Amino acid sequence: MFDFEAISRAMSGQTVLCVGDLMLDEFVYGEVSRISPEAPAPVIAVRRSETNIGGAGNVARNIAALGGRCIFVGLIGEDAAGTALSEALAKEAGIETVLVRDAARPTTRKVRFVSEQFSTHMLRSDWELAAPAAPAIEQQLIDAILPHLARADIVLLSDYAKGVLTARVIRNVIDAARQAKKRVIVDPKSANLAIYRGATVLTPNRKEFAEATRSRADSQDSIAQAAPDAMYLADCEAMLVTQGERGMTLVTRDGGSIHVPALPVKVRDVSGAGDTVAAALALALAGGADWDGALRIASAAAAVAVGKTGTAIVRSAELRRRILPHASLAAEDKIVPAGGDIDAHIEEWRKQDLRIGFTNGCFDILHPGHVKVLTAARSTCDRLIVGLNSDASVRRLKGEGRPVQNERARAEVLAALEAVDLVAIFEEDTPINLIMKVRPTVLVKGGDYTREQVVGHEIVEAAGGEVVLVEILPGHSTTSLVARAREGKA
Repeated sequence: MFDFEAISRAMSGQTVLCVGDLMLDEFVYGEVSRISPEAPAPVIAVRRSETNIGGAGNVARNIAALGGRCIFVGLIGEDAAGTALSEALAKEAGIETVLVRDAARPTTRKVRFVSEQFSTHMLRSDWELAAPAAPAIEQQLIDAILPHLARADIVLLSDYAKGVLTARVIRNVIDAARQAKKRVIVDPKSANLAIYRGATVLTPNRKEFAEATRSRADSQDSIAQAAPDAMYLADCEAMLVTQGERGMTLVTRDGGSIHVPALPVKVRDVSGAGDTVAAALALALAGGADWDGALRIASAAAAVAVGKTGTAIVRSAELRRRILPHASLAAEDKIVPAGGDIDAHIEEWRKQDLRIGFTNGCFDILHPGHVKVLTAARSTCDRLIVGLNSDASVRRLKGEGRPVQNERARAEVLAALEAVDLVAIFEEDTPINLIMKVRPTVLVKGGDYTREQVVGHEIVEAAGGEVVLVEILPGHSTTSLVARAREGKA
C-alpha cells in the first residue's frame, strides 16, 4: 500500500551525501519582438533575469526543500561565479556545503535566454571546462567526500560531465559506500555505464540510456529488453529510465519492471527536472519506500518542477498537493486561521495576475443556498476566498446558541468544496480588514443585499474591482434550519 504521509514523514529525517558538478544557472526572460536583420534570429526584449544554483547544486536544494538534509561536495573556480555560488549555498537551510576550489578552471556557468510568452528557450551560452579534474584536485575531492559517508543515509552522484565525477572519484565513493552498506544513486552522464559499477540504481534519461545501450529505448518493452545487459555492465540493482511526458520505467535485476506514467501538467520549463527526480528518489528510498512508492514520489515531484520556470525546487507541501486528493488537503492547505498570514497563500495568484474573488458569511450549517452562492461566486473569478466569521463573531451577530458548529468544523466543510480555494477566519463583526488585505478583484454577496450594503464595496470599486450580487435560492436559511431542528428535538 502506498502511504504518502508515512513516506513523507520518513523523508524529512534523511541525510543525503550529494556529490557532483555545480554550476551557476542564469535565466534572462523577455519577449520576442522581431527578427534581427543582421542574422535571421529572434530578438528578445529583456524584461527580467534571475540567477539560480544549478547542476548538482539544484539536486542539493531539492533535497533540502523536500525536508531532507544534504551534505554537498562540489567544485568551483577562483572567480566571481564561484564566489556567487559559494555565497548562495551558504544561505540555503538544510545544506552543508564542502567546496573544493580549482584556480585552473572556471566555474561552470550557463546563461539561458527565454521567451516568456512562448515559454521557449531561444539560446544558451556556456562558460565551462568540460574536462576531468586534475589528479591533485581529484584527491582533494575524495578527501572531502569520504569522511562524510558515515553521517549519510544514502549517497547521490549527480554527473554532468564537467569534471568532478572522474572515474577515480566515482570508484572511491562507490566502493566506500558499499563497504559502509550505503545505497548509491547515480544520475549518469557517461555512456560507459561500467564506470558506475556497484551503484544501487542508475537514472539515465531516455536519450542517455539509448546511447549507452545502443537501443531504441522508445517503449517500455524496448527499455525492459535492453536494461538487463546494462545492469550487468554496471553491476547495479536497478535501472530507472526517465522519459519526460512518457513517464519513467524502472527495471530491476530480478526481472521486475515498473512503469509510472507522467502526471498531467502544463510544462513551463524542463530545466532541472532530472535533479528533482534524483533528489526525491534518494529521499524516498532512504526513508524506506519500496520501488513503486519511490517512483510515484519522484514522478509527482517532476510534475511540480516542470510546471515552474527556471531551475526550480519542489517543496514538501507542493508534492503533497500533487499526490493527495484535494479534499484531503482542505484543512492544512486551504484554511487560514484568524490573524494568519494570508499573503503567503495568495502571493502566487497575484504574480499570475489572476482574478481573486471574495465572499463571506457564517456558514453555520451549509445548505443548497450557500452552495449556489459559492459556485456562482467562483464563476466570476479565477480563485475564490471565503471570509468566515469566528465563533465569537457569530455569537455576537446571531446570539447565544450559535454557532451550531465551531469555526474549525465550518472551515473544513467549506474548504472541501471545489469552488472554494481559500477559507480565511476573521474575529471582527465584519470582514473589512480582511478585504483590505486581500484586495479582491471581485466582491460577491447574495442578492438579498444591495450594492451599498455589501461591506467593503467602496474599497474594491476604488481599486478598479467590481461588486457582484448573486441571486439566492429561496427557502433556505440557516436560522430556520436550526429552529426546525431544535423544535424536532424538543
